[in-house]
Amino acid sequence: MADRLTRIAIVSSDRCKPKKCRQECKKSCPVVKTGKLCIEVTLASKIAFISEELCIGCGICVKKCPFEAIQIINLPKDLDKDTTHRYGPNTFKLHRLPVPRPGQVLGLVGTNGIGKSTALKVLAGKLKPNLGRFDNPPDWQEILIYFRGSELQNYFTRILEDNLKAIIKPQYVDHIPKAVKGNVGQVLEQKDERGVKEQLCVDLELNQVLDRNVGDLSGGELQRFAIAVVAIQNAEIYMFDEPSSYLDVKQRLKAAQVVRSLLRPNSYVIVVEHDLSVLDYLSDFICCLYGKPGAYGVVTLPFSVREGINIFLAGFVPTENLRFRDESLTFKVAETPQESAEEIETYARYRYPTMTKTQGNFRLRVAEGEFTDSQIVVMLGENGTGKTTFIRMLAGLLKPDVVEDSDVEIPEFNVSYKPQKISPKFPYSVRHLLHQRIRDSYMHPQFVSDVMKPLQIEQLMDQEVLNLSGGELQRVALCLCLGKPADIYLIDEPSAYLDSEQRIVASKVIKRFILHAKKTAFVVEHDFIMATYLADRVIVYEGQPSVDCTANAPQSLLTGMNLFLSHLNITFRRDPTNYRPRINKLESTKDREQKSAGSYYYLDD
Repeated sequence: MADRLTRIAIVSSDRCKPKKCRQECKKSCPVVKTGKLCIEVTLASKIAFISEELCIGCGICVKKCPFEAIQIINLPKDLDKDTTHRYGPNTFKLHRLPVPRPGQVLGLVGTNGIGKSTALKVLAGKLKPNLGRFDNPPDWQEILIYFRGSELQNYFTRILEDNLKAIIKPQYVDHIPKAVKGNVGQVLEQKDERGVKEQLCVDLELNQVLDRNVGDLSGGELQRFAIAVVAIQNAEIYMFDEPSSYLDVKQRLKAAQVVRSLLRPNSYVIVVEHDLSVLDYLSDFICCLYGKPGAYGVVTLPFSVREGINIFLAGFVPTENLRFRDESLTFKVAETPQESAEEIETYARYRYPTMTKTQGNFRLRVAEGEFTDSQIVVMLGENGTGKTTFIRMLAGLLKPDVVEDSDVEIPEFNVSYKPQKISPKFPYSVRHLLHQRIRDSYMHPQFVSDVMKPLQIEQLMDQEVLNLSGGELQRVALCLCLGKPADIYLIDEPSAYLDSEQRIVASKVIKRFILHAKKTAFVVEHDFIMATYLADRVIVYEGQPSVDCTANAPQSLLTGMNLFLSHLNITFRRDPTNYRPRINKLESTKDREQKSAGSYYYLDD
């Protein structure tokens, strides 16, 4: 079996501190004791070097390293010949590449840190693949010979001959104001090579912000601006890295339609997306990426959209007979245990009155409603309809202008609130933060097993809060929110920055915690799959965003979703394999059937 495996050693440059541990890793290695240089650490070293040829895979250095900086991983030897790129010794390596097809949208799905952005850079011609030979990079002639016989040979040949122009929409749109100056209208005017500025501004709702500076835009406005800048230019390769972040459901569907409008017989469109319903809606075929985040990533062969997403969720690649996740992920709504009628009667019921709140030119009316404990209420609506305003009213941070029903008072609740935007200001480690904010919870074994382990908080404990990525910050913020004792948990966009797998895990954590703690949660969520999985009841927002809106009373999942989807004019069905909600293509047979029956949301349990 050993001759079928190849060994890779990963040393984290952020964590490895050779001067602090004084070469402890070298002393613990049995190979070094035989006189061979398996681990090299000199006084001048900024990072330890591990020889993958000499390493016997005993794993002693992994256990001995006080900073958890070392990983030793066994891979199938067959993957060695498929290495596309490696950044350096003991660093991340990518195996294989997605194969784009002209006139079709290629969707990429996989966890964070698995190589999706690296693959985009290679396919855009911005990163020259070194085939794993970082010390002796091949020239382009050798690279073309390596890809000989595949569609990638013609693809890279065309890039080298400057026949293909590639544009990437970056993943982190909040960095755009540092690179782009001027107002939105001027920037779009300068970039408009296709003469579609007016149409794009209507589709992406940018007409209201044309006079504003790029630096003054909100997250959703920046995202739509970034999509417009890419779509407005003439190119052969369009790449979108997470185009749905910050957008509400309606804007996500509009953005998907704009992306699909770029298809021409000779153009390539590649999309990385974590919202699986949007990925399903806009892709023609899918490549999954699996591996170990930060260590290695492997790209699968292309699959049909349904098959590709189901393979990712199942954690099993049938074409390679390979399992990359221990358990499959399903979306069956009825995952909560069926309580008896007697138990339901013991739940505390709360009512809130009809309220009105005016802020500047915006007016929000909240219809009277009720909720119970052990219940998750999901708020569905466009951006600017007052979801966060209602949450802040429940939290007692805002007082309503008018309370129309004098018989019902706003109950006083102890509230835990996770805001939409997370800006880290804490100067110490995650461990310090948890100890300061939720000391009793984070040391409780039940909280550790139910919340911290699934959210993988243990791995972040010794990292500085200021150095965390967006997804890591989101997980810590969720942990802090659930760790604070409260009657009501108000969670604003828990899926932001999380990858597809982490979104499903976070949904399960929230659902299990609320059920076991017998508390109530109000959740604002734009990822439709996550929203349907979480929701026991639904509050639908109607009206004109930023002008005049109404929050309806909480409804059942089926009636609430039907009302919400009828406003968006889209229909959903469920995948028979894993119950995943799927958007029907506009004017398809299934779409017309469901609309004529008035069944916009199909709950097949």
